[in-house]
Amino acid sequence: MSTLKTLPNDASVSAFLDSVMDESKRDDAKQLLKLFEKVTKQKAKMWGTSIVGFGKYHYKSERSRQEGDWPLVAFSPRKQNLTLYFMPSVEIVNEFLPQLGKCKKSGGSCLYINKLSDVNTAVLESVIDKAYQTAKAILSPES
Repeated sequence: MSTLKTLPNDASVSAFLDSVMDESKRDDAKQLLKLFEKVTKQKAKMWGTSIVGFGKYHYKSERSRQEGDWPLVAFSPRKQNLTLYFMPSVEIVNEFLPQLGKCKKSGGSCLYINKLSDVNTAVLESVIDKAYQTAKAILSPES
């Protein structure tokens, strides 16, 4: 079984965001940080080298022997887009997507936004809140 690479660590979230080369994406990521912290009331934590996560739950895969920890909600300023991670699935925020603006979703747990100006930030706040509260209740009920 391989070792998980995406683990929570003590790396600086600010230093990571400051290292984002594209100025627009860096600014958007800093705005996302503020929004996620406001909504979750959690301090951001680095997961691996490129994911900014909030909260935590423990999972055990039913399909493999893999298990570990993962954030309840997270984001990463990727080269192609801003990737938002919602556990257990992005489907829990489907009701908000028509009002959110320009975005794409994966079949799993990711929502992709090219830039924050493409979306309604008030709706995005609702998306993050719904995803976080749902994940917290389903995946981490003792939190």
